[in-house]
Amino acid sequence: MTKVTISTLGKMKAAGEKFVCITAYDATFASIISEAGAETILVGDSLGMVLQGHDSTIPVTIDHMSYHTECVCRAANGALVIADMPFMTYSTPDQAMANATRLMQAGAQMVKMEGGTWLSGTISKLVERGIPVCAHLGLTPQSVNTFGGFKVQGRTPKEAKSILADAVEIKDAGASLLVLECIPADLASDISRKLDIPVIGIGAGPGTDAQVLVMHDLLGLSRHTARFVQNFMEGQSTIQGALKAFVDAVKAGKYPTEEHSYR
Repeated sequence: MTKVTISTLGKMKAAGEKFVCITAYDATFASIISEAGAETILVGDSLGMVLQGHDSTIPVTIDHMSYHTECVCRAANGALVIADMPFMTYSTPDQAMANATRLMQAGAQMVKMEGGTWLSGTISKLVERGIPVCAHLGLTPQSVNTFGGFKVQGRTPKEAKSILADAVEIKDAGASLLVLECIPADLASDISRKLDIPVIGIGAGPGTDAQVLVMHDLLGLSRHTARFVQNFMEGQSTIQGALKAFVDAVKAGKYPTEEHSYR
């Protein structure tokens, strides 16, 4: 794969071309995902659930993320690697700088942080110092205890207005990408149209510029999945085939469908 950069993704958005993100936590799957044609790989703190057996992402540490980021980056083969900043590792700008530096030195090309306007100052400082940022709004899993569970966000006019305002401010602060998770499809489409940075959806309908799924979910390995998850192993004889099927479905606009979306 030709090396994917932030500029690559920006040009794809401008051209109306969908791109794909899949989580990976080791070198083997990073290589397979890259070969399947995914432009971006997320080293997600979801590893706390799918690898470590926790019921949330909260126990994941910066040491865990740094280790798995190193593993993925050795085999990403041109895909842009985004690394999650785990719970309470970016509560102050100085703390964020120190921990983001670790992930970038582990090989990541971008870090991802969950939160709204309170992150604006931190995002600005990171970007000023050469650390690209992917923001994350909607259902932010690190706030699961505040939300009272994994619940769809943005369903009331007040919530929708707040998410849109957060998205605009985060973009203005310098974020290069935005993930929208578990929000109504029409809200996600509206945000994607209004922002000039690429928007990646997960449970946010088909109107975003890209889609991301946890690898274990799309391979049908997870016991409990949300309505937006499709098992791409169905009809496939290999993992490689399933990953390629997901990539092809996103690019062709065949995933997600109405049944995978929230209203």
